[in-house]
Amino acid sequence: MGAKELAVGNATEEPVIGLRAARPEDQSFLAEVYASTRELEMSLVDWTEAEKAEFLRMQFEAQHRYYHEHYQHTSWDLILREGEPIGRFYVARWPDEVRIVDIALLPAHRGRGIGSRLILDLLREADAAGKPVSIHVEQFNPAMRLYERLGFAPVGQHGIYILMQRPAGTGSLANVS
Repeated sequence: MGAKELAVGNATEEPVIGLRAARPEDQSFLAEVYASTRELEMSLVDWTEAEKAEFLRMQFEAQHRYYHEHYQHTSWDLILREGEPIGRFYVARWPDEVRIVDIALLPAHRGRGIGSRLILDLLREADAAGKPVSIHVEQFNPAMRLYERLGFAPVGQHGIYILMQRPAGTGSLANVS
């Protein structure tokens, strides 16, 4: 499967952001993305670098296995910036709902509106299909503010995760970024 461009810019404006299906040879990159989401947590433990690396490897493999066992009809995509992988975007498309399984960017690409652009495109897709969009978010995840701005609201709690949902067709997306 080839890359799908989502936002096209020119040299002076926004970079070209796209998606492409993850392949087996992307596993080490996906593990790097996963590890980057746990950097703060790892900075707080008194482990050697080897112990941290082994822990993160095991956690990544467990998460990867869980996602693939429990989320059917899911696109497992790499996020590309100018053709280079910078993150992952996993989306389950079910008959009556769209679920953001995971979205994560490498640290150098966070806070630049890339995740917002991807989620806005997905919200438009879901609105056109008349489906709500949901995501599990850790309670203290800084992205919670973004999801709230995009119209997501808490609908449940599962351990440390809050299930947030945005009903289909919730307001205009024209002025959201």
